[in-house]
Amino acid sequence: MKKTLSILVVFLVSMLLIIGCGNKNASNKGNDKNNKSLSTLERIKKDGVLKMGLNDTYPPMEFRDESHNLVGFDVDLGKEIAKKLGVKLEIITNDWSGIVLSLKSKKYNMILSTMSITEERKKEMNFSEPYIVGGQKLVVKKDEKDIKKVEDLKGKVIGCQMGTTGEVSANKIEGIKELKKYDGVTQAFNDLSVGRINAVIADGQVAGYYLKKRSGDLVLLDTKLTSEPVGIGFRKEDTDIRDEVQKILDELKKEGTLSKLSEKWFGYDIYK
Repeated sequence: MKKTLSILVVFLVSMLLIIGCGNKNASNKGNDKNNKSLSTLERIKKDGVLKMGLNDTYPPMEFRDESHNLVGFDVDLGKEIAKKLGVKLEIITNDWSGIVLSLKSKKYNMILSTMSITEERKKEMNFSEPYIVGGQKLVVKKDEKDIKKVEDLKGKVIGCQMGTTGEVSANKIEGIKELKKYDGVTQAFNDLSVGRINAVIADGQVAGYYLKKRSGDLVLLDTKLTSEPVGIGFRKEDTDIRDEVQKILDELKKEGTLSKLSEKWFGYDIYK
């Protein structure tokens, strides 16, 4: 009798444990299902964080200052967007070569990193409307006598940042001796300065800012290789956050915030 009673007690306890675990698992599954059903914009607002990806080697758009703080036009713009959304901004740095792949793997919610809007990139992601129209230009040494235009690059060694539209432009130039690709455009400028390469192809606004910080050994030529709209990149499925950010960009332009950022980082208002 005692043995039977003991078996019954063990059975009842076991059943209670199983039921308890089942309810817990069901609850967890329910929470997971609810979380998965949230759109990206809803999740950002729920978590209170906007995750922004960038490559921090592109002054004055995104770079490290002397104290190693992340600064630049895009950094300030990201802060303004997060403020409008009512959330905190988390900036995640990434190598440029893998910046789109990291977006797709949901490492961050958007790319705000001087990304030119190209037909090739539009196949992989959605973009905001352009917030800047940039363009590739040539940078040479101040005492360079042979390079004045694109045609003069024949037989020369050219540098550019890997994976950028500068690289695309460079690949279209016929007759160059060699194209050297760098992780960051500042590395290309340094090699140009010491004579390892003959010219650098880079965004004109970025190059102009960088050259002002130097001793005057490099110059930016007037020749413009391209005209490039620059936008914020999103995953294809994330239309909600893309549309919300576009509304914010429109507001920031109307309010004059973009003009203030332009004057701060470029020295003039590019929106006039």
